[in-house]
Amino acid sequence: MNSKADLLKELRIERKPEPPASRRGLWITLAVVAVVVPAAAAWALRGGERGVEVRTAAATAVGGTGGGAAASVLDASGYVVARRMATVSAKITGRVREVLIEEGMAVEEGQVMATLDPVDADAQHDLARAQLEAARSQIAGVEAQLTEAEANAKRLSGLVGEQLVSRAQYDQAIAQRDSLRAQLATARRNAAVAQENLRISDIGVDNTVVRAPFAGVVVAKAAQPGEIVSPLSAGGGFTRTGIGTIVDMDSLEVEVD
Repeated sequence: MNSKADLLKELRIERKPEPPASRRGLWITLAVVAVVVPAAAAWALRGGERGVEVRTAAATAVGGTGGGAAASVLDASGYVVARRMATVSAKITGRVREVLIEEGMAVEEGQVMATLDPVDADAQHDLARAQLEAARSQIAGVEAQLTEAEANAKRLSGLVGEQLVSRAQYDQAIAQRDSLRAQLATARRNAAVAQENLRISDIGVDNTVVRAPFAGVVVAKAAQPGEIVSPLSAGGGFTRTGIGTIVDMDSLEVEVD
């Protein structure tokens, strides 16, 4: 019996008065309000934070022409290539003296990309200049002789009329004058040929300079100083056929299968 009575006592609910609520939470709430309310008031006076400006664009269906038909899109893989590109080479065969380009370098039209050894071209130019000077000297000598021959023929023309000199002597003076006139014409033609040879030799010297045919970007450097370059392949793998490759970046396009 005592055990049952003890069990019943354990099941009894004891009603005790609740302790008074702590005022600590109230003080914390009041402190938070005191801080937040002035900050909010200051933010409102400044006009608030400005938001990020958002721009919108109208979306247009690809290939849409109306009529309710669904637009179709073609997916394809391909390559971005240049419509205009060139492997620049020298016009003549020669030894590379200097290469002035590097891969990734931008070049303008007419810019010097490389130079060849100009020894042979300079020698040919000097020879052509010497020939021109010789031809001009020959012209000056023939002109002096012709002036004398014409004066002699004119003088003999008056004397032969007075029968002071023989007709044969006069005819000889006329023949010498005509011969000198022919020599002068030949000397002038030789001078013109020498002038043309000098012009051609100037082109030969200019051909030792390799220039960019158009503006672009160097994508490959094919030659080094000391190598032999030629516009035509000589075989054997010892002769370069180009100085470098340039691409016109304004002519890019996409190629797909």
